[in-house]
Amino acid sequence: MARIKPHELRQKPKADLLNQLKDLKAELALLRVAKVVRLGIAQVLTVMSQKQKSALREAYKKKKFLPLDLRPKKTRAIRRRLTKHQASLKTEREKKRERYYPMRKYAIKV
Repeated sequence: MARIKPHELRQKPKADLLNQLKDLKAELALLRVAKVVRLGIAQVLTVMSQKQKSALREAYKKKKFLPLDLRPKKTRAIRRRLTKHQASLKTEREKKRERYYPMRKYAIKV
């Protein structure tokens, strides 16, 4: 059995990928040298999951909310940080204080 190239698998439709997966699993049951076949199975499953994930990304492209597994991972601290809009909001007290005590402007005589 020749090695399968992932870029060739990406052009195949889902039905062909499923058929190939079934054939590879059947071959795995027959062969004693299973390492290459297992690798082929892993490649087919990987390409199938990549296709599924990219299709989901396209489906949720213009939606307001994304499923958790499609959101960017980043770090826990970054995910919990306030958004720029939330950080820029001011309380009523801050607004009044700025209104009553504006920043003073000084003219310097040269």
